[in-house]
Parts: sequence; structure tokens; C-alpha cells
Amino acid sequence: MREGLRDYEHLIRMALLFLAGVTVFLTVRAIMVPADFGRYGHYRAGALDDNRSRPLHFAGRASCNDCHEEIGDLKARNAHANIGCESCHGAASAHVDDPNVVIPAKLDPLKLCVTCHLANPAKPKAFPQIEPKEHYDGACKDCHDPHAPK
Repeated sequence: MREGLRDYEHLIRMALLFLAGVTVFLTVRAIMVPADFGRYGHYRAGALDDNRSRPLHFAGRASCNDCHEEIGDLKARNAHANIGCESCHGAASAHVDDPNVVIPAKLDPLKLCVTCHLANPAKPKAFPQIEPKEHYDGACKDCHDPHAPK
């Protein structure tokens, strides 16, 4: 009987190692993966509550347009229409909560505009791109209104 098993001992050892590996994996997975993981697809259900508990920093474009309607209307008809106010001006929920006390910092248009418009061969050819030193030495706002850049 022992002779017959000798031919299969290596297979039995391999199967036991595989079984031990699967057992360790399932044990570690049970310990590490939260119980509510997977309830809403490949997400942890408690993540929604975690995100809701964090303070808001961004107010949203509609909040800006409530007080700055003329700029919102101007921007809506121009090249920057799809860019949110807070993309350039920063998070504004504190300003919306108390506009007289929290005033957004003045922007440096040269640095800000170059963030998106610096020439880069990876950008589409139709996207406005510049080399700042070749384009103009002053500030972008000397020639362009940031809300209506044309």
C-alpha cells in the first residue's frame, strides 16, 4: 500500500500546500475586508457616511452665480463656460457662508492661466496653448478677460 502512495506523495503535498494557501487567503480576507464591502458594487457602504461627515469645502458654481450673476452670465457665453469657478478661485464654501469676512485671495493670472494653457504636444491642437515668454511678458489679464478670454 505504501508503494502506491509514494508515486502520489508529491501531488498530495502540493494539494495540501494549495489548500493551506487558500485557507490563509480566505482568513486574511475575512479579517481585512469590511463587512459592508460589496453592498453597493465594488465599494464599502460605510464610505458614503464617512464622506458625508467631512466638512464641505467647495460651494459649487450655482452658489457663486447667486451673488456674481453678471460674471456667471459672461462666462456662460465664452470659452471658459464649462470650467467651474472654484477651479481657478479655490474652494469657496467659507466665502459663501460669510462673504464679508472671508474674501478669496487675489489670483496671479500669469501662474494660473499657464497651469492649463502652457504649450504641450499632448494637448489637442485646437486647445489654446502658449509659451509664456514668447506670448507676452506681462499679465494675461492685460489682454484677456479671464471670464471671456477671447
